[in-house]
Amino acid sequence: MATTRTAHTVWEGELIKGSGEVTFDSSGIGVQPVTWASRAEQANGKTSPEELIAAAHSSCFSMALSHGLTGAGTPPTRLETKADVTFQPGEGITGIHLTVRGEVPGLDAEGFAAAAEDAKKNCPVSQALAGTTITLTVESA
Repeated sequence: MATTRTAHTVWEGELIKGSGEVTFDSSGIGVQPVTWASRAEQANGKTSPEELIAAAHSSCFSMALSHGLTGAGTPPTRLETKADVTFQPGEGITGIHLTVRGEVPGLDAEGFAAAAEDAKKNCPVSQALAGTTITLTVESA
């Protein structure tokens, strides 16, 4: 069964001086402020499209990796994934770097790295972002 998740943004004013609010409709987790400065300079307590992509990518990758490891008979105890989404004004999103650390009993570092590469390639968010360079670092637990 397909699912659809919804968020919406209300923006007021011009790009540089304006501001907006992103509302997470499906989850109801709240409203987050967004500005050009929070995107292109310092966050200062506000979010950005790139931070939202980083959240989506790190959670999707973690789910895909957990699923793959469990299917291979080595379910993880813990996975910690960080996604760094780089935005260059005038160019756009120039890359995404995933860093994952995992506790997977019975799996060596080589097996974990292979499973992580597979998750990077096959998680739905990675596939949706296929036009962007996505790199991966696998760290030992």
